[in-house]
Amino acid sequence: MPKYIHLDKNWPDFTWDHQAMVHPLADVRHKQGRLLGKLEGLGFQLRSEASFGNLILDVMKSSEIEGERLPMDQVRSSIARKLGLEVAGLVHVARNVDGVVEMMLDATQKYEQPLTKDRLFAWHGALFPTGRSGMHVIQVAAWRDAEGDPMQVVSGALGKERVHFEAPVAERLELEMTVFLEWFNQPLPLDSILKAAIAHLWFLTIHPFDEGNGRIARAIADLQLSRSDQTNQRFYSMSAQILKERNAYYDHLEKTQQGTLDITQWLLWFLNCYDRALDASTENIGGVLNKAAFWEKHRAVVLNERQRTMLNKLMDGFEGKLTSSKWAKMTKTSPDTALRDIQNLIDKGMLVKEEGGGRSTSYQLALL
Repeated sequence: MPKYIHLDKNWPDFTWDHQAMVHPLADVRHKQGRLLGKLEGLGFQLRSEASFGNLILDVMKSSEIEGERLPMDQVRSSIARKLGLEVAGLVHVARNVDGVVEMMLDATQKYEQPLTKDRLFAWHGALFPTGRSGMHVIQVAAWRDAEGDPMQVVSGALGKERVHFEAPVAERLELEMTVFLEWFNQPLPLDSILKAAIAHLWFLTIHPFDEGNGRIARAIADLQLSRSDQTNQRFYSMSAQILKERNAYYDHLEKTQQGTLDITQWLLWFLNCYDRALDASTENIGGVLNKAAFWEKHRAVVLNERQRTMLNKLMDGFEGKLTSSKWAKMTKTSPDTALRDIQNLIDKGMLVKEEGGGRSTSYQLALL
C-alpha cells in the first residue's frame, strides 16, 4: 500500500460506508434545522449580532489553530467596516488581519460564487500581503514550485523532526487543482455537509501553497457549509470547535492521509465535530438573547452615550474587570466623570459592585 493516499492509483476516488453516515447526518441536519429555525424568530438585528460574533470567532480561531493569535479588537473592527456595521470603538487594523478577514468574508458572504484558481490566489495573497511568512519569503498567489519539494508537514525539535505527511510534488499541482475545482463546482448527488468534509481533506492533501493551506482549507469548508445553510450569516464556528479538538483533528488527518481511499472515519469525525459546533453556538446565541432582554428591561432608562457604549462592551465580552480607571481611559473622560457615570448606573439598577473595595473596586452587570 502507498504511504500516502495521493499515491494510490485510484486517487482521488474516495469511498466511504454510506450506511454509517445515515444516522450522524440525520442528527446534524435536525440540529442545523432547529438552530436556523430558532434564529429566524429573533429578527434581523439580533441575527446580525449573532452572525457578527461568530464571524469574529471563526477568523480568530482558524488562525489560532496555526499558532497565530490575532487581536480581537482589530478583527472586530475589520469585519464591522467591511460589512458596513455601526459598531462603537473601532481601531486601526493591521494589513495581515484585514487579509484574513477579507478571505473569510469572501468565502461566507459570496458562497454562491464558484471557487476558482484566481479566487484561491486572491485569498492566498490576502493572507500574506508582504510576501513573507514570518521571516521567510514564500510564493504568494501561486502554487508552490519544485524548489520546495518535498513539501512535508513535520513536528518536533530540529534534528528530531517527525514527518506526518508528504504532499504531491509541485509538477502535479496544476492538474490536481483542476480536478479538485471541477469537482467542487459541479452539482453532485452528495450531501453538502459531506462535501465540505471531503473538500477540506482533499485540499489539505494536495497542499498546493507554500503556507496557509490549513486556513484556506477551513475557508473552503466554511464556503460549502454556507451553501448548506443557504445563508451568508454565520451562527456557528467550525474553526472554534476544531481548535478545541486540535489534537484529534490532526490525528484523524494523519491517519486518513496515510490510510486508504476509504475515508469513513474522517467523515464521521467531521460530522461529530460539526455537531458539537452547533451545540456550542447556543452559547453565543444565548448572549445575544440576554443582551436583547437587558435592553428590553431598561428600554425606558435615559443614558448618555458613554454609558450605553460601556454597557454594550460588557455584554459583548469585556476582557478583565471593569474599574473606574478603565472606564475613564476607554471613554476618554476624567476619573470623576467616570465615577459619576458608574454610580448613576448603580442607582438605576444596571450595574453592581463586585466584592472588594477601595482602589480595587470593580463593577459588573446587574443580573436580569
